[in-house]
Amino acid sequence: MFEKMDKDFVLHSYGRNYVNFKSASGAVIRDDKDNKYIDLSAGIGVVSVGHSHPRVTKAICERAEKIIHVSNLFLIEPQAKLAKKLVELSGYDMRCFFSNSGAEANEGAIKIARKYGEVEDKPKRYKVITLEHSFHGRTISTLKATGQESMHNYFGPFPDGFVYAKDIDDIETLCDDHTVAVMIELIQGEGGVEPLDKDKVKKLAEFLKKKDILLIVDEVQTGIYRTGEFLASNLYDIEPDIVTIAKGLGGGVPIGAVMTTLKDIFKPGDHGSTFGGNYLVCSVALEVLDILEEYKNSGGLDEAMIAFHNSLKNISKQYPQIVEKEVGFGFMRGLRIKDSDTLAKILESAFKERVLVLKAGRNTLRFLPPLTISKEELDEGIKRVENAFSSIS
Repeated sequence: MFEKMDKDFVLHSYGRNYVNFKSASGAVIRDDKDNKYIDLSAGIGVVSVGHSHPRVTKAICERAEKIIHVSNLFLIEPQAKLAKKLVELSGYDMRCFFSNSGAEANEGAIKIARKYGEVEDKPKRYKVITLEHSFHGRTISTLKATGQESMHNYFGPFPDGFVYAKDIDDIETLCDDHTVAVMIELIQGEGGVEPLDKDKVKKLAEFLKKKDILLIVDEVQTGIYRTGEFLASNLYDIEPDIVTIAKGLGGGVPIGAVMTTLKDIFKPGDHGSTFGGNYLVCSVALEVLDILEEYKNSGGLDEAMIAFHNSLKNISKQYPQIVEKEVGFGFMRGLRIKDSDTLAKILESAFKERVLVLKAGRNTLRFLPPLTISKEELDEGIKRVENAFSSIS
């Protein structure tokens, strides 16, 4: 009944598996027939502390009983607390603007850069350089910023001023008098879980600083401890001018943020959001950050990430005829599969084994498990992935 309802009334913008999930806890999801699935995708990196975490549930209920939303025309106490927390955890001297998604956070980053290029410089600087295979969102501007030509079909004309570098080595040569910013993912998620070289990133950051070109780091997927540190840029030992985050920040509720060292770049009326940073999402995000900070400080997160890495390495060694290599950091990892047909078979088999995994560019089987996944859940999930590989080998 619900499958037909979905097909009749919802736009067909997703290639759905028609399973009807009814409940979830931790990394376990159950459907309407009480079948048990192991979630190694976390709602595409969103459910960072697992499904139905009791502290998150409590935070939602307590906030709903008091006040959920008033608008950004008034002081929002948990928003102020969350901004302070994000700045402290990042280690950067920044201010925050809150949105509802990663795409909106990236829109904010582009607007900050464009205003900086117009207010501070003559001639006007407006060009933003991104990388091929990048992914920055699905709004018109962030879609154009995305360096994947196949995603640009049908949706033009686009805003002008986006330039794509083949790889990080090409960025310097593309910078000109109209370049205001470079926007990169330190690990390309949708582009195939592809990490950038640390030394090259540091060299680029130094070059951009000398040229007064802003460095925007899109941490929508890599942020909030996904790679082991609070931000992937902490791993790379750089200090971006602008950072965007979303996905795991809310543990399931929709929230994004753009953080910048350009503290006074916006004046009232330059940017805004009706829902962004309201009482509910900020209260939940504060609880999520507390949970993850405690887990990181206990050593549990690092230990779990090592175990996960070793598990994927074992699969890679077991199936060299299928897996080219393992890629990624922390709980943002992938297995590079030899071709797209084989990847499609693995995804189909994994779903039959009731383990939720993802695909990404460059024929990559992508894993984004909840950061708090238990050893038992992870072991069972890996066993089901191994069964999927075994069934097609």
